[in-house]
Amino acid sequence: MTETTINFEIEKENKNSVRYKEIPKDGMPPILGTLYVQKWYAGNSKKIEVIINKVD
Repeated sequence: MTETTINFEIEKENKNSVRYKEIPKDGMPPILGTLYVQKWYAGNSKKIEVIINKVD
C-alpha cells in the first residue's frame, strides 16, 4: 500500500459547498485537482489535507 498526503487551499465558496484547489508538490502535476467539500463539514477551514492509499 502506498500512502500519499495531498494538501488543498480554499478557492471558492458556493451555496452549500467549498471548492478547494490542490497544492501540487514541486515539479509534480496535480493528483486530484479540485475537491468539493460540503460546508457543514468544511466550516471555516482555509486549508485541508487528504490522505489516499493505493491498494494493489
